[in-house]
Amino acid sequence: MTQIDVKQLAHVCIFANDLAETRDFYRDVLGMEVVFNFTRKNAWYGFYLGAGGRSNVEVFLKPEAEYSDRNRINHLCLEVASIDDAVAHIRGRGVDVTDKALGCDETWQAWLADPNGVRIELFEYTARSAQFTGGDRVANW
Repeated sequence: MTQIDVKQLAHVCIFANDLAETRDFYRDVLGMEVVFNFTRKNAWYGFYLGAGGRSNVEVFLKPEAEYSDRNRINHLCLEVASIDDAVAHIRGRGVDVTDKALGCDETWQAWLADPNGVRIELFEYTARSAQFTGGDRVANW
């Protein structure tokens, strides 16, 4: 039997209550570029944001969307080169973001939310990150 060869995460899809506000947040606060737009019935309907390599965040207009901790997708996570620089930049844009914290996986993290309430985790890997070293970890939250 042939095994699937997963190369990387292609995209995460989120719904937006307001496309322009959501685009501006991901572009201006998180520094992500719009790769292309979607139209439906001759109107702007969504867009793709580059998330490094061939990974993307896909956004579609859905004004009635509501977010809560019961959603099946809890958050999206973006790897950043410097968590300190990312937190400083985000705060400089007037957006609330947590202080950085070292997770039980030995990876730096910080948390914020987009204008729709979608939770976003920022990651800065370390040389001891479990994602590279392996080994079980105790979830301490």
